[in-house]
Amino acid sequence: MRKTAVAAALLAALPLTACQSTDDGKKPDASAPSTSAPDAPGAPKAPATGGTGQPAANPERTPAGSGKARDTGTGSGTGSGTGSGSDPAPVTTACVGENTKVSVSQVSRPINHLLLTLTNTGSKACNAYHAPLLRFDDAQAPTRVVDDSRPQAVVTLAPGESAYASIILSGDSSGENGYTAKALTVHFAPRSGSGSTGTAADRLTLPAGTYIDDNAAVSYWQSDMSDALTY
Repeated sequence: MRKTAVAAALLAALPLTACQSTDDGKKPDASAPSTSAPDAPGAPKAPATGGTGQPAANPERTPAGSGKARDTGTGSGTGSGTGSGSDPAPVTTACVGENTKVSVSQVSRPINHLLLTLTNTGSKACNAYHAPLLRFDDAQAPTRVVDDSRPQAVVTLAPGESAYASIILSGDSSGENGYTAKALTVHFAPRSGSGSTGTAADRLTLPAGTYIDDNAAVSYWQSDMSDALTY
């Protein structure tokens, strides 16, 4: 009975001795299956595969190319410019008696001056060329023009707009042949050349006591009243 128990104990110890034989510093048998070492800290992990050799799909990420673009960029760009790109035709019509109204008035400053006002009463723009050509009463020669008053450009009047010219009645005591004038006729200068053009503004009534002499003169047409009265 005792011998049987000892034999059973020896048989039970044999497997334990076989398992411990690999820990005695000897190289393990190459034919034995190897045990994979755990991943080193910080080393990138290989992507998990779904059994096909390809990375497993991330359920939280939309596969590339699966979204549909909503903005199709279908603007037609059909707007078209309607401007002709050309400058308006230049005004060549002269301001004359047929398309204007002329008035003459007295001013307080400067002394010995009258103001001539030319207003476009027509339906189209016109040019007030050069200076008005004045004749007091039945004078044979037109009144002298002040050359220094020539504007930088011809004065163009749209319908309803006005141009101005100042009339110097007498300059100083050196004037001769002075007299009191009663009427004024205004002729209009052409664009070029001498003489006059169109119908004159005839026999405008002058303010009472308008005295003129040989020093009388008139300025060029100006677009601003104050500019006209500086001469």
